[in-house]
Amino acid sequence: MAVKEQQTQKRKSPEGKRERFTMIRSFVLADVLTLLNGACGSGSVLSAMQHLITQEDRWLTLSMALLPLALVFDFLDGRVARWRQKSSSLGADLDSLADVISFGMAPAAIGFAAGLRGEIDVLLLLFFVGCGISRLARFNATAVAMSDQSGKVSHFEGTPIPTSVGIVVVVWILHGLGLTGESMWLGSASVFGLAIHPLSLIYAASGAAMVSTVRIPKI
Repeated sequence: MAVKEQQTQKRKSPEGKRERFTMIRSFVLADVLTLLNGACGSGSVLSAMQHLITQEDRWLTLSMALLPLALVFDFLDGRVARWRQKSSSLGADLDSLADVISFGMAPAAIGFAAGLRGEIDVLLLLFFVGCGISRLARFNATAVAMSDQSGKVSHFEGTPIPTSVGIVVVVWILHGLGLTGESMWLGSASVFGLAIHPLSLIYAASGAAMVSTVRIPKI
C-alpha cells in the first residue's frame, strides 16, 4: 500500500494535481528487453498453434527455439537495470507478466503441440501453468522480506519459473529423435478411462518444485 501511495505522489505535480502517466516515456532499456522476452514467449505459443494446424515440424522447432532466446532476454533485463542503475515503475510487473507467457504458457503449449493431449496430460499442463503463476505472485509478495540491506534477494523460494526451459530442451531432444506425437517416449496409459502420457509428469514435477519451500541461492 505504501509503495502505491509513493508512486501516486511521484505522479503529482507541485500544485498537487495528478499528472498523466506516460507509459511509453517511462520505459527504460531493461523494459525493452523484458518486452522482447514476452514477444519470444508469445511467438512460441503462436508457432505451437501453427504446428497443430499445419503439422509442419519447422513450426514446433521454432516454438521451442524461441524460449532459450526468451531466457537470454530475461537474464539480460535484470543485468542491464543494475548496470545502468535505472529501472521503471513498471519493471517488476512487466517481468512477471512476460515470464508467465514465456516460461509458463509457452512450455505448456509446446507440450500440447508435441502430443501431450490426453485428458490427464491437459490437467497436468494446467497445473504447471497455475504453479508458475503462483510462484511469480509469491516472489513479488515476499521479495522485500527476502532482500538484504542492499535490496538484493539472496535466494529463491521454490525453483524459478525460467527453469521450465529445461523441459523444453527435453521435448526438443525427444522430438529430434522422433519420440513425440504418436511415437511419444514412454507411450501412453489410461487411468480410470482418462488418457495420460507419462512424459507429462515432468510438467507436474516442475510445477510442484516451483511452489515448494525449497531455498535456491540466487546467483
